Amino acid sequence: MRIDKFLSECGLASRKEAAKAAKAGGVTVNGAPVKDLSGHIDPERDRVAFLGRSVEYRKFVYILLNKPEGYVSATEDKAHPFVTELLPEEYRRMGLFPVGRLDKDTVGLMILTNDGPSAHRLLSPRHHVEKEYRFTCKVPLAPDAERIYAEGITLADGYECKSARLLADADRMGGRITLTEGKYHQIKRMLGAIDNRILTLERIRFGGISLDKSLERGAWRLLTAEEERALLYGE
Repeated sequence: MRIDKFLSECGLASRKEAAKAAKAGGVTVNGAPVKDLSGHIDPERDRVAFLGRSVEYRKFVYILLNKPEGYVSATEDKAHPFVTELLPEEYRRMGLFPVGRLDKDTVGLMILTNDGPSAHRLLSPRHHVEKEYRFTCKVPLAPDAERIYAEGITLADGYECKSARLLADADRMGGRITLTEGKYHQIKRMLGAIDNRILTLERIRFGGISLDKSLERGAWRLLTAEEERALLYGE
């Protein structure tokens, strides 16, 4: 891989910025300064440093974000703040994007990555990846709400949802719901179909990844190796 491409894919600098840094002696390969970044390296074996910082190559990055209210699930938006704005420039340069969508007023777990094929697979209806949400509602849930959801509720527009698991709180003013699909405003529309309304909604699990309760709203971290395996391989 070309050195300038390596630095660009790691999100450290554009090729132009990297070339400028190299001319000033800011790029080294195996301890030796490199002025010409058109040369090739082995990302797995060669040791690269940029402006004194050792660079570890990762083809794909997976980030867990605790999405706050008011942010849209996008990489850019002219009218609203968007989730990738919460990441450092280093990661934004790598082309990270949200895996799926959460409504602007929905909070909680969001996965961001630059791994397009895996994101496509995780969102494919054929793979039935579970998404679990915590919610509160305007009025108590109907006594037969669990059965209706399990059988597959029909929305106002006639769409028949797949079976969903609903676990109501003791006071039935909220609970947890687990889906294997992700239609537009689905949970809100599902509550509307049984004459109720969502007040708050938080995603707490995506597949085998649970929301890290130590992360404040708007905070993020890289997935651990164990979490990556759970996300990608269901381990």
